[in-house]
This record gives sequence, C-alpha cells and structure tokens, in this order.
Amino acid sequence: MPRIIDLPEIVAMLDAEAVACVERLFHIERVAGRCVIPSTMREWTRRQLGDIASVEAQTIVRVMNRVTWDGALYNPLRNRRPLRHVAATAPDDELDLFAQPLQMTAEDVFGRVRGEHCVTAGNPARWDGQCAVLIFDEPDPLRFDAARMRDYFRTALAWARAAHEQDEQARYFIWMWNGGARGGASIRHAHAQLALGRGMHYARFEALRRAALEYRIQHGANFFDDMCVVHADLGLDFAAGALRGFVHVAAMRPKDTWIIGESTVPDDVLADAFAETLRALIDRTGTASFDAVVCAPPLFAGASEDWSGFPCFARIVDRGAPSMVSSDIGALDLFAHNSIGADPFEICELLRLR
Repeated sequence: MPRIIDLPEIVAMLDAEAVACVERLFHIERVAGRCVIPSTMREWTRRQLGDIASVEAQTIVRVMNRVTWDGALYNPLRNRRPLRHVAATAPDDELDLFAQPLQMTAEDVFGRVRGEHCVTAGNPARWDGQCAVLIFDEPDPLRFDAARMRDYFRTALAWARAAHEQDEQARYFIWMWNGGARGGASIRHAHAQLALGRGMHYARFEALRRAALEYRIQHGANFFDDMCVVHADLGLDFAAGALRGFVHVAAMRPKDTWIIGESTVPDDVLADAFAETLRALIDRTGTASFDAVVCAPPLFAGASEDWSGFPCFARIVDRGAPSMVSSDIGALDLFAHNSIGADPFEICELLRLR
C-alpha cells in the first residue's frame, strides 16, 4: 500500500497529462527533519516515539492546494506525540434539553419542521438571522443509517424553504454536524446546525466559489472534476455510494473526506453517500468525534454570483479521541499550515472496503 511519504514518487509515475493536472492543483514537497536526541532522553524517546534513528532523521511531506490554499504537513511521528487522556467516565447529570425538544427548546417564529426522525428548534443563541438546530430523535451521534440521514436532509430543506418564506433575501444554505464529545457541540444529544444566509455565502464557501471560478477561467476546467480526477490518479479516491469521494491530500484535519454530489441540493443520493462514508469512518477507522458540513449553491433564485459548475458537496473530518485532553488544533493549524498525523492512503484503503 502506498504511503503519504511516497507521494513524490507516486506523482512521478503518472503520465505527463496527469502530472500537469496534479501540479496545477497542488504544490508537493518532501523535506528532511533532523534533530539530536541526548542520552538522557533516549529511553523516553524509544518508549514514546520509537527507533532513535527514525526520530533523528525524519521525513515530512508538505502539500498545498494551489486553488483553495488548504495545506497539510504530514509526519507519521505526529501520531506518537505525548497527548494527555482522561479515563472514560459515566455521563454526568447534565440536563438534556434536546430529549424534550417541544418543551425545552425555542422555536423559529414560523414554527417547527418535523421529520420522521428529527425536529427543528430555534437557536436561542443565534449566530445568524436564519439559523436553527435540527435535533435528532436518536441522541447518540454514532448511531444513524441512510434512512435517518435522508430524513435529516429532507427536513433541513423543508426548514430552509420556511426560512426563505420568512426572509426572501436568505438563500445561502449550510448544514453542519458537530458529532461526538470533541466535535464542538455544546449539548451532547445528537443534532445538526442549519442556516440560510443573506447577501453572499458563508466566507469559506464564497472563497471556494471564487477560487473554482478563477480555476475555470485560467485552465478551462471544472475544479471539482479535476479534484476527483487527481485524487483518483494518486490512489486517494473511493466510491461514496453512487457518488465520487476522495480523501483530500491537502487535508484540513485528519481523514479530510469529500463527497461530490451530482445535484445542487442535498438530495437522497448525497444522504446515502454521506451515511455510508461516515459509517465507514466510524466503524473502520475509529472515528469517534467528527465535524461534517454540507454546502450547496444558493437554494433560491436571486443570487447575482456565478455558481455554475459548483455542486452540492459534503466534507467530514476527524476531531480525535473523546478521552484526549490535548487539543487537536493549535496555532500552526489556525495561522499557518495544518499538521496531520493520519496517512490519507491508509484511510482511503479502509473506506474502499466492502
């Protein structure tokens, strides 16, 4: 199985046309990292990091997406850092407001939207004018299937239609799920976040739209199609149900997994692919906390920007073990380049299992 440290050789084995496509999407560089381990530290180093020689002469692969400016620094030794963990404990007596959503949550001024397996609630600490919480009947974020995911997406779209009726300028849709103990949710009970923005899309998706548009103008090609092709050439693609998926080589966080839809809305096909992929990440790669997003072009008429060739897509990243006290993100990731320990080739191999 190929490894991320072999990425320059993997690219070199491709034909000239494929190499050109890789190079217009990515900057790839392999660098040496050297240090000297003093005798007083050798026992700890062997126990924590492994062979002394492999620590004193390390290999790092730097990847930069030239279009989106996502960047990843890969070094397998990063997985062996001395991270603090706490012993698992029984759930505390925190009040689960979402266990009784009709009695214990706010609602939007236009009311609630009820699905078969979920219901919307108004967000009392709003981060946008039209935003809501989609509360799942199943409280465990690691328990779901395709039927439930279809219902979550359908209910979210029904909420978006109701929100748009309330505010006809609101048309930019986003669906987000902070899952598991380290995913970022303020309440443990499984739920997604919904919003319908005004004026322009949320910042990162507007930046992505502009980058994809510039790519099309410069290269005469669709950015999302080329991302799928290049990741397939590198061996980082997988079948996400009926859709195309890949593990991003310039990852934002570990296991940065993309699913490219064939529609401009989060439909049942994307729901099935999303459920299958997230289920595989949990069951095969050990993901226990995650962040996920579904982004779509404007759902309703009236946007002035060019969204042609921009699909509805999903993205999932791993946020680390629930027992981990140390943060999975720091100044390097926030301000410079993402540090990634997980090898995307190993993750992709597990996602391909049937």
